[in-house]
Amino acid sequence: MARALLPDDLWDEIAPLLPPPRPRPKGGRRPIKNRAALTGILFVLRSGLPWEMLPAEMGCGSGMTCWRRLRDWQAAGVWTRLHQVLLGRLYEVGQLDWSRASLDSASVPAKKRGSATGPNPTDRGKPGTKRHLVVDARGTPLGLTFTGANRHDSVMMAPTLDAIPPVGSGRRGRPRRRPHKLHADKAYDARARRQECRARGIVPRIARRGIDSSEKLGRHRWVVERTHAWFNRFRRLPVRYERRADIYKAFTNLAASLITLNQIRRFC
Repeated sequence: MARALLPDDLWDEIAPLLPPPRPRPKGGRRPIKNRAALTGILFVLRSGLPWEMLPAEMGCGSGMTCWRRLRDWQAAGVWTRLHQVLLGRLYEVGQLDWSRASLDSASVPAKKRGSATGPNPTDRGKPGTKRHLVVDARGTPLGLTFTGANRHDSVMMAPTLDAIPPVGSGRRGRPRRRPHKLHADKAYDARARRQECRARGIVPRIARRGIDSSEKLGRHRWVVERTHAWFNRFRRLPVRYERRADIYKAFTNLAASLITLNQIRRFC
């Protein structure tokens, strides 16, 4: 039996976060239901098909309708809030491992250019976008930022750490948003980067040029590479087709929530 694109447990988390429908004083055609539109969004995210090729028999409305919902919900902060809620569920049952985090980036081609793109020095100067990601010790995505592919990894360490939302455990006390240790490769080997970690109460574990071996990813840093591979399973993400950066960010933030939901199913 085929797995549902929008299972009930995911819909139960998203439905309370969606903004109320806009009033329609002049009437008109009844809008597509939110669950149907979200199903169309997930289909495009997972399949990589263009919006205009969204199958009509799915009952999700037109591709443009789904695109508008994705845009509006991104502007309303639905996807970042969803990710924060799911992280809280993991933290509440003790399955979010703050003992150590790993940080790395991955570049993707940007076919239509747009904002947050730049010439990729590893792809003959073709336009690309770089995804900066920090994960916990089990590979659960914590924070994301985006830049042009020509931006150096190290300068985005602090913004990516600051992109981790405050995560509450459901118990008394302040929400948490900082791991105890941070592992990163030699691209982040600079005194300023270590100072940024210590200023945030994080112990830096950054590979040193000329001292640490490059033969292996390391005992702890491999998890962030695996999570980047999980993102690339969503076929809309390995190549950026969206000219607008907010649409690509919306897709990526939604994928981060789906990965986090998989972690909940795995550990809870």
